[in-house]
Amino acid sequence: MSNPDPQETIQNPAAETSPGRKNTIPKDATVLVVEDNVANFVLIARMLGFLGIHCEWKTSGYEVVEYADTLPRLDLILMDIRLPYEDGYGALRKIRASERLKHVPIVAVTAEASLEQMKKARDSGFDGFLGKPLDPDRFPDQIRRILVGDPVWEMS
Repeated sequence: MSNPDPQETIQNPAAETSPGRKNTIPKDATVLVVEDNVANFVLIARMLGFLGIHCEWKTSGYEVVEYADTLPRLDLILMDIRLPYEDGYGALRKIRASERLKHVPIVAVTAEASLEQMKKARDSGFDGFLGKPLDPDRFPDQIRRILVGDPVWEMS
């Protein structure tokens, strides 16, 4: 018996994914946006609404766990880093300590988009990073990818 060609034995993980999976947003998805700037929230809410995603809003990391616990469903948290009262890093630690919420993906969203900030977010336990200003042309694909479990670490 001859050895198989190594190129034939390499599997493409994307090929095992059902067609269209990457573009599917979970039905009735809910995203919690933690953002203190009203204009930024309105932009994010409109882009999520265009995708058919329900969003909730919190203006600070303070009491975010208590608020998130009231939501019947939560698929993603978009967390600004610079927030009043408690920043995104403090809120992240509290969410990760919550038994119910610890597996919800949390993506850092910040105007401080740099490789240093991205590394800090990754090292702190965020599941992704989106730099501001958000790009309305790329945002729908970024959100779809995040919701199907793909990591998204992008500066703008």
